[in-house]
Amino acid sequence: METLETEKFFSDDKPLLKPISDHSEIKTYARRNAVVSVLLQPFQWLQMLSSRLNLSFVLGVVLVYGVNQGFSGSIFKVVTDYYWKDVQQVQPSVVQLYMGLYYIPWVMRPIWGLFTDVFPIKGYKRKPYFVVSGVLGLVSAIAIAVLGKLPAALALSCLLGVSAAMAIADVVIDACIATNSINIRSLAPDIQSLCMVCSSAGALVGYATSGVFVHRLGPQGALGVLAFSPATIVILGFFIYEKRSSTVPIQKNKKDTDGLGVAVKGMCKTIKYPEVWKPSLYMFISLALNISTHEGHFYWYTDPTAGPAFSQEFVGIIYAIGALASMFGVLIYHKKLKGYSFRNILFFAQLLYVFSGMLDLVFIKRWNLTLGIPDSLFVITEESFTKIISKIRWIPMVVLSTRLCPLGIEGTFFAFLMCIDSFGQLASKWGGGLVLHAFGVTRHEFGNLWLVILIRNLLRLVTVCFVFLVPDSDHLDDLVPSDVLPKKQSEDDDDSDIKLLLL
Repeated sequence: METLETEKFFSDDKPLLKPISDHSEIKTYARRNAVVSVLLQPFQWLQMLSSRLNLSFVLGVVLVYGVNQGFSGSIFKVVTDYYWKDVQQVQPSVVQLYMGLYYIPWVMRPIWGLFTDVFPIKGYKRKPYFVVSGVLGLVSAIAIAVLGKLPAALALSCLLGVSAAMAIADVVIDACIATNSINIRSLAPDIQSLCMVCSSAGALVGYATSGVFVHRLGPQGALGVLAFSPATIVILGFFIYEKRSSTVPIQKNKKDTDGLGVAVKGMCKTIKYPEVWKPSLYMFISLALNISTHEGHFYWYTDPTAGPAFSQEFVGIIYAIGALASMFGVLIYHKKLKGYSFRNILFFAQLLYVFSGMLDLVFIKRWNLTLGIPDSLFVITEESFTKIISKIRWIPMVVLSTRLCPLGIEGTFFAFLMCIDSFGQLASKWGGGLVLHAFGVTRHEFGNLWLVILIRNLLRLVTVCFVFLVPDSDHLDDLVPSDVLPKKQSEDDDDSDIKLLLL
């Protein structure tokens, strides 16, 4: 009996232990599932945002930030640089002053915000302004592309029209962003991450193709590509669903006047709070003291004698890789840093920003060649590191801005805060232009460019002294008192609850 039972035991079809090969298959399957899970995370994240915020809002952010600001903004940056350098033949310090003028429509964002919040057109607060911005950008881009070499003043006016179109579309979508950030504060960092990812992805495509457009179409012909984005904004304005206000015309004028008064009083009352004006002041200082030396760099990049003489295509590649690095910066903030306080993030990010600026100095002095590092490899590494730090430094300031907006005038006040940022960027461009001019940096003379960069880096270090103005709180803390606006503001829910739904 014992022998029979033993034979039966060992003759069973199912083995007691699985072969080693089966274990390896399980591990391979597990690894494959892990890879698939990682690849699906972005789509799951978008699905979560769409379910909690509304799919139309997410699509609106993708279009405005991805196509309008990311793609067109990158094309605008590269093509206009070549346009002023090769077509208009302007000195780099003068181009810096022109670039400062591009920010005037962005400085006017509180005005666009007041229009969108207080003055609806035929009962709509969002749709008409998308159409207006699209038409303005479309006409301006076509004009500068097809009318030949224009006088500098007229060409600058057309480029200002393109910039104004981007600014108006940005204000309309930012009003929705501020509203959602207030209503669902736990998603405020996710919303900003979505904006930055879309902007960086669009910039990646724009920068990667900008050099090809300039090479194939010429600097002036490539400006015609800027007409694509405003055309999509016009279509967006016609096809976005928005709940129409049913206000009687006689009551409408009184309501608009009252709404304007409430908005202005609310803005004045809010900005007086130390919790608001202190971080706003820091945002301005951090941008204004970071004087821009971009045009000096660009002219030196492309100079065949003094600089490395990068080609048009390679300049686009540099910026494209920088845009890709920006996406990693967004990912780092979203995954690792959004739980930390604003003050801590900005303090360490500013220190790293100073270090990244020193890499520019190494490149201008050509010390990289002494170290045996080729120009192409060094500039790509430097651009990538700088863009990552710039995003980590920028996102907390935008998230903080959304937390400073009182409910009811969030569109207007967010535009006001972004206007302060635009003033800072304008001061940065003009300050950099004046320093370039003072040190004699011209189209073909770059002997003192390293001194300009050293001054810029020292000013970045000075900015660290003002980090105490930023609140030591995170995105979940209340920063603005709830009694900023009169209580009657909340009675009109139909006009304040604007939801963008694609038909």
